[in-house]
Amino acid sequence: MSGCAGAGGGGGGGEGGGEGDSINVLMVGNPQMVDIEKLTEDTFTKDTGIQVNYTILPENELRDKVTQDIATQAGQYDVATIGAYEVPIWSENDWLHELDSYADADKSFDKDDLLDPIVQSLSSEDGTLYGLPFYGESSFLMYREDVLKKEGITMPERPTWDEVADIAAKVDGAEPGMKGICLRGLPGWGEMFAPLTTVVNTFGGTWFTEDWQAQVNAPEFKEATNFYVDLVRAHGEPGAAQAGFTECLNAMSQGKVAMWYDATSAAGSLEDPEVSKVAGKVGYVFAPVKETESSGWLWAWAWAMPKTTQNADAAAKFMLWASSKEYEELVGKELGWARVPAGKRESTYEIPEYKKAAEAFGEMTLKSIQEAKPTDPGVQPRPTVGVQFVAIPEFQDLGTKVSQDIAAAMTGRGTVDEALDKGQQLAEEVASEYAN
Repeated sequence: MSGCAGAGGGGGGGEGGGEGDSINVLMVGNPQMVDIEKLTEDTFTKDTGIQVNYTILPENELRDKVTQDIATQAGQYDVATIGAYEVPIWSENDWLHELDSYADADKSFDKDDLLDPIVQSLSSEDGTLYGLPFYGESSFLMYREDVLKKEGITMPERPTWDEVADIAAKVDGAEPGMKGICLRGLPGWGEMFAPLTTVVNTFGGTWFTEDWQAQVNAPEFKEATNFYVDLVRAHGEPGAAQAGFTECLNAMSQGKVAMWYDATSAAGSLEDPEVSKVAGKVGYVFAPVKETESSGWLWAWAWAMPKTTQNADAAAKFMLWASSKEYEELVGKELGWARVPAGKRESTYEIPEYKKAAEAFGEMTLKSIQEAKPTDPGVQPRPTVGVQFVAIPEFQDLGTKVSQDIAAAMTGRGTVDEALDKGQQLAEEVASEYAN
C-alpha cells in the first residue's frame, strides 16, 4: 500500500496517512461488509497503523445517512459505500475525490483487472473513476434444485416471469412452512424498486420516456407491478412489506422459500455452510424476462471518498486495500472462498479455489454482469443510464414514495392502480423539471 502514499487526491482537505491515523467509514450492512469489519484490525490496521472506525447501517438508513453527510458537506466520514446511482450525480456536483490518481499510483492494485461494466458504472461522464468497487453484481433467480427436482420441475436457464409464477405456485408448501418465492417488498428506491424496476422494464414499462414523459401509471408499468404484488401475496414470504435484501437472504438460507430473485452477490452467503442451511442445494439462472432478452441489473457497492475528508491518503490506503486482490485472498483463506466479495475483477474468476467454491454461481454471475444493459434496459429509449434506477437526484425520493404506496397495497391497504396513479402525479412533477 506504500505505493499510494502522497498520490494526488483531487482536492479538498489535508492528506493524512501516517502512523496512528484514524478514519471513519460508513457502509451498508450486507454480509461482505460485516466480514471486512471482522478482518480489518488484525490485517490492515496492524500493517498500516490506521485505525478504521466503522458505522454499519441497513440499506435504507445507509442511503439516507450518506446522502445527508455528503450532500451537506458535513464531513463526518472519510469513506462511504455508494453505488452506480450516486457516483455520476455526486461527482458532477464535485462532492467526491477522483480516485484514478491513487489507483494508478499503486501498481499492485491493477486497475486494468477491474471489470469494464463495473468501472463504467463508477465513473463520471468523462471517464474519471470516483468509486473503487468492493463487489459488483447483477441480478438472477436462485432456486432450490432439490425441491424442484422432487416436484418434477425443470428450471429453464432463461426463465420467463410467467414460468416463475407457475413454479412458485407448484412449490409453495413443498416443505413445511416453505413459500414459493421471496421478492423484496420493503419500501425504498434501492430496496423494493431494485427488483421491481427490472420487472417493469421487461414487461415493456419505464419510469420516463426518452423525452421525459412520466409513465408510472401506463398499462405496462401497472401490469408489471400488479404481477409482482399478486405473486408476492399469493406465494411470497410472510410479511413481505417488511422484507428487503437481508430478510429474503435469511428466508432463503434458512429454507423458508423455494426461490428468490435478487442480487448475484447473495450467492456467496447461500453457499457458505457456516451460515446457510441450503448450501449445495441452490441453482442459479438468469433474471426472468417477458418482452426483453435480458433483465438483470448492474450495481456495485463501492468505496467513495467525500471531498470533505481531512484524511485523504489514509482513506485511499484503506479503499485500495479493501478492493484489492490481496483482500480477496484474505477472505478466501480466513472465511472461505465462497464469501469473496467478487463481481469486480477478471482475475477472481481464474483463482482455482474460488472457481471451485463458486462453481454453482460464479460463471452465471459474470455472464449476468456482462449482459446487463444500463443504456438499453427495456423496450424503448431512456432519458438516463440505469437498469433499476433513473439517474437523477429526484429518483431517490420519487422511488421511495411510490414504493411506500405499493407496500401498502401488498398488505391490502389500497390497490396497486391507486398507488401508481398517485405516483404518476409525483413523476410528472419531476419530469417537468427536465422536459424542457
